Amino acid sequence: MRFLITGASGSGTSTLGRALAKKLNAPFFDADDFYWLPTDPPYSQKRPFNERLSLMLAALNCTAKSVVAGSIMNWGEELESSFSHIVFLQVTTEVRLQRIRLRELARFGKINPAFLEWAGQYDEGPPEGRSLTKHHQWLETRNCQVIRLVGEQSTHWQLQEIYKQAIGLNN
Repeated sequence: MRFLITGASGSGTSTLGRALAKKLNAPFFDADDFYWLPTDPPYSQKRPFNERLSLMLAALNCTAKSVVAGSIMNWGEELESSFSHIVFLQVTTEVRLQRIRLRELARFGKINPAFLEWAGQYDEGPPEGRSLTKHHQWLETRNCQVIRLVGEQSTHWQLQEIYKQAIGLNN
């Protein structure tokens, strides 16, 4: 069983991913840890494509079940088609940007205006990177179950929905 929790930055993918991994007693992986090289300041230098893909596949192939949070669009069919379930989170831009502001302040003590501007363009589609349209198009090509959770809901509610839809339990 391999879950991908994906959506726009600030939609709650990491929070839900960690909670689901804990509930499933499965390893949790954040796509950003594979996409970005460890730098100071963080998230400033991309890891080479083949390296990030190899690292992610190696990590996932070491375990029978896992949860990945983040966007892995255009990382390669071997990875993109390796999930048994994909959970797509969608919340309003206002909610996402508020969450990003709080997260940035907590992590770094300041807000990156360029990142906030990029993240705010998700619904309309920024010139570079992921967008709502690109995510929907990508999700339509998946061969596994896709669970769409729209709106600001508690992590507990989201976990219950995943269990009902993917695992068939009311837990």
